Amino acid sequence: MTWANAALLSAGIMALVSVFDSHLVSKRLPSLRAFMLPVGVIHLVLAVITAFVVPLPVSLLSSPVGFALLSSFIRVGAILILLDSLRREEVSTVIPIVYTYPVLVAVMASVFLDERLESLQWAAVCIVVVGAVLVSVGRGPSRSDVVRPRAALLFLSSLLFAAADVTGKQALADISSWNLFSVGAATMGVVFISLGLRPYVIRSIRELPDHGRALALVAGNEVLAPVGIVMSYWALERGPVSLVSTLISSRPLFVVLFALLLSRIAPRFLFWTGGRRTVLLRVAATVLIVGGIAIIEIH
Repeated sequence: MTWANAALLSAGIMALVSVFDSHLVSKRLPSLRAFMLPVGVIHLVLAVITAFVVPLPVSLLSSPVGFALLSSFIRVGAILILLDSLRREEVSTVIPIVYTYPVLVAVMASVFLDERLESLQWAAVCIVVVGAVLVSVGRGPSRSDVVRPRAALLFLSSLLFAAADVTGKQALADISSWNLFSVGAATMGVVFISLGLRPYVIRSIRELPDHGRALALVAGNEVLAPVGIVMSYWALERGPVSLVSTLISSRPLFVVLFALLLSRIAPRFLFWTGGRRTVLLRVAATVLIVGGIAIIEIH
């Protein structure tokens, strides 16, 4: 498997994970903390197992592990914003805005890694911004009365994902994708458990009429997520950070397709609004975003 194929496969897997995350935090579980607690436990267990099977080859005080920790904390911050947004807004609206981040990766690479963008690639930045604006214009009703600040938070999440990829690339120069995953999973596990371990959260989960089914769905989704995560790290380890991020940014297309399919076969599975015109606008905006990002590296 090439790094390009791995990046695209990761995009598809993580799109499916995003769709189920949206269902879990908006439909199945009583609160975001109730979602974070079991997810944190699962990721902490996975981190321990991975670290035991593929131990870190360097000291915890070394630079690569420091970059891995920095990347992981930044990524967890981005994920927290993303999950909170998925609870409040449609997945097909949230993901395209967040996944403008490869543009920011390209900018960061030009500043910190001395990579130069051509004029057509900078034009692609404008195409991506237009696509993101169209997604915002075409959004349906929100669970939150606060819409504009939510859009700003989504762009902050995008910025954090970009910084996480750049610092993660630095770490992968000396450690493996499995090492980066174990550090990231441990970081997510500790942060999520710290935020979610509250008596009222445990009580709210126990009081769910179908808490067993809900927790099983969380477990299945979080077993699938590491596959996509490790594939993205594996691709990042072997390919240029801007191009890998570009391919992974095809995730919004998969999300829109999955969400559209589910809106037809299971209308109540996701928070989904809008008629044919809104759907077409979202698809067009997503194509603009992914197409603009692709120009940055394909040209």
